[in-house]
Amino acid sequence: MLEYSVLGSMQHIFNEGVDAASMSEWSEDETSFMARALEIAERGRMKVSPNPLVGCVLVKDGKIIAEGWHDHLGGLHAEQMAIHDAEERGISPNGSTAYVTLEPCNHFGRTPPCTEALMWAGIKEVIIAHEDPNPTVRGKGSQTLTDAGIKVRTGLCKQDAHEQMLPFMHWCEHRRPLVTVKLAQNLEGSVDDRSGMSKRFTSEECLRHVHELRANVDAILVGANTVVRDDPQLTVRGIGVKNQPLRIVIDPNKRCSVDAQFTKGEGEFLHLTSDFTSLESLLHMLADRNIQRLLVEGGPMTILEFLEHGFVDEFFFVHSDVTHTEPYLSNIDTVVLESHGLTCVERLQWGLEEVHHYRKNL
Repeated sequence: MLEYSVLGSMQHIFNEGVDAASMSEWSEDETSFMARALEIAERGRMKVSPNPLVGCVLVKDGKIIAEGWHDHLGGLHAEQMAIHDAEERGISPNGSTAYVTLEPCNHFGRTPPCTEALMWAGIKEVIIAHEDPNPTVRGKGSQTLTDAGIKVRTGLCKQDAHEQMLPFMHWCEHRRPLVTVKLAQNLEGSVDDRSGMSKRFTSEECLRHVHELRANVDAILVGANTVVRDDPQLTVRGIGVKNQPLRIVIDPNKRCSVDAQFTKGEGEFLHLTSDFTSLESLLHMLADRNIQRLLVEGGPMTILEFLEHGFVDEFFFVHSDVTHTEPYLSNIDTVVLESHGLTCVERLQWGLEEVHHYRKNL
């Protein structure tokens, strides 16, 4: 489980149960089955973007007979994997109930429609956590199943499913990436010690969490000042990921060296110079490229621009107790974050550093 991911941690679903509304409307067994579907959906994390995390369990005679999840792009969807799992076990899925965390698709993409697979398998009922807001679906999957005589119910553990798929949900609704910011500063509010060469001032364990955070985004962005001062790689290291996030540098005055570290290594980068017009245009362009979650790791100037335009959706504020000889103040504090609609939702410990996690009401 990744407590630093966009949803905080899904562990509360499995340890503390689902939201109260679901508990009042659904039986204990139904809630338990959907909680299991949410749990196995996590197995696709860091492997399925821009598709959402989806899990599915098949239940017959009050027992789970098969499980499936969307494991990788181009692979079987959760419903298809669950049906295949049942067949591999020598169990007929005919007459079973499918618990699925997202409305089954009814269109051809990288795989055939899941609605067809469910109908072919003889599923008698489909219970869905969250409807699909994607314009290519939007109720068509449920309607297709209903028209085929399959009972459909929606809304079990809906809020938990929404949290788990938040980047996808946000992208569908707003047509721009969900913007996450990570900023580390000391107790004085300083993000850099200008008395010497740039160097990291947080612990190794904190760095590991930062790389885990990077592994859960589609793109990482900084401004030119960060590149000139720090020359960062902007990559995920120490964690096995199939694809590196897109690396983005905003550099309208062409200050960055052509040999900067962000131009090297695996994966794609965007060096925005005279072609950068505005943050809004950039975010829409990224959305068109299926970038659903953007991590801003730039300096205070870049972060303040995102804040002032209202584009920051969540903020990981890393606090260190080191001191700086020549502090470089960020001018970002709790008051600034709250004035831009962000609220502290949890406090985390990343190694030696305390991290305050702020979010908008998404």
